[in-house]
Amino acid sequence: MTHLPPTLRPPTRAEIRDIAEQYHMTLSDDEVEDLHDLAAEKIQYCKRIDELSDRTMERTPAHRDPGYRATREEDPKNAVVTVCSVESDDEGLLSGYDVGVKDNIAVAGVELTAGSTVLAGYTPAYDAAVVENVLAEGGTVTAKTNMSEMAMSGSGEMSAFGPVLNPFDDDYLPGGSSSGSAVAVATDMVDVALGTDQAGSLRTPASWSGCVGFKPTHGLVSFRGVAPLGFSYDHVGPMARTVEDTARTLQAIAGTDPKDPRQGEITVGNYLGAVGEDIDGVDIGVVTEGFEFDGAEAAVNSGVRDAVAELEGLGATAEDVSIPWHVDGFFVWLAVENEETAVMMDADGTGYFADGHYDTDYAAAFGKARRAQADEFAPTVKLKCILGQYVKQRYYGRYHGKASNLRPALRAAYDEQLEEYDVLAMPTTPMTAFELKEDIDRTEAVNRAQGKEGRTRNTMPFDMTGHPAISIPCGRDEDGLPIGLMLVGKHFDEETVIAVADAFERATEWTDRRY
Repeated sequence: MTHLPPTLRPPTRAEIRDIAEQYHMTLSDDEVEDLHDLAAEKIQYCKRIDELSDRTMERTPAHRDPGYRATREEDPKNAVVTVCSVESDDEGLLSGYDVGVKDNIAVAGVELTAGSTVLAGYTPAYDAAVVENVLAEGGTVTAKTNMSEMAMSGSGEMSAFGPVLNPFDDDYLPGGSSSGSAVAVATDMVDVALGTDQAGSLRTPASWSGCVGFKPTHGLVSFRGVAPLGFSYDHVGPMARTVEDTARTLQAIAGTDPKDPRQGEITVGNYLGAVGEDIDGVDIGVVTEGFEFDGAEAAVNSGVRDAVAELEGLGATAEDVSIPWHVDGFFVWLAVENEETAVMMDADGTGYFADGHYDTDYAAAFGKARRAQADEFAPTVKLKCILGQYVKQRYYGRYHGKASNLRPALRAAYDEQLEEYDVLAMPTTPMTAFELKEDIDRTEAVNRAQGKEGRTRNTMPFDMTGHPAISIPCGRDEDGLPIGLMLVGKHFDEETVIAVADAFERATEWTDRRY
């Protein structure tokens, strides 16, 4: 349905004073009167804008089934929010595939919650670009998957619909924020799934849940129709049980979308064609800093080292390489993301200052809901808003600006090594899955969710630089929990990343990655 704003009216005198105070202005009574009259006259432009249609995309097909809430009996891991069946009339790469869609990605006619009660009841009128592409390639959307609230947690426990359970052990978490997508894939509820990644939200749950997760080059896959956090680091990508199905899904969803402001000039490759390629002579740079964080587990480090040795046995060459910037990529991410996310929330989830499509239905629904129900947000969301706004206001955007200025140096540090090496390798996460805790205090929950333990130290930098990065299962620790190997490639060279990942998967035949 269309979500309309309140009836158009000019600001009252009291509202003028309130808004002026937000801009640190002190108005005289005469100024208030003049501004009241001027605003009443000038606001009339809004009436004409409301009369003009901005409907440039097809609305919800009339036959869409809205689906239903998954029951614990059919979904014992709590991976799914809504069970649905959105079928395609087309044939293509995903014909016969059941596809899970993270619940911050719009599927027209099916509720979108972003893992939050604040958005409960919102039904998009349009499909996200990735959903359009899935349907155009014959896929069937069968699930909206559970996720950490507003995609602001990486542990897998901060959802309004309850924690998602690790597919290998119910006493552990699957990682987030694309937790349900990873678990739905790992437990065969769906064949492939879509997730989002702004700090590692796709790769972390792939690592902890024993599936494949691919964050493509920034902009290669359109983010239009997905609830955003920041235009400069929003990524959406595929998750699957095999590298081949991950490549197949990427082939289906990649492409130019003039309505997405994140896209510049993009190059779509032959991703399925990279499957089965020989990797003899491929050069791998093993990033030493990726193994050295506090809290890194010996089993993870040795498992990833063993995986690199396996790749050497297939004809690749590997050597350690130091990239000191890799450690500081975490801090660059924090400075950029905290303020951009707070500003995006202020903008009611749509942002400003970019060309492309603005989802006014989502903005109206989110804007109204957050003003009425903000107390229901998870502590991760509250902290992000408060800290981001405080740092922005108190220090005049200094830290966001300086970190943004540092991003080219961070990107160049990886690019310099990728001139010599075909891919870079490191653990996806320095540790395996966190244990599920029933009674956890707010502070510990937020620290687990937002990476204080070092969980996202390896993933975050590549959301800042936009390099393609894949997580593939490469073993288990002593408790039987999965370990993920992350491979990073040059911008728009997804094929090499896929070829190396697929060669490892085929050679090791690690069939116990499935729970």
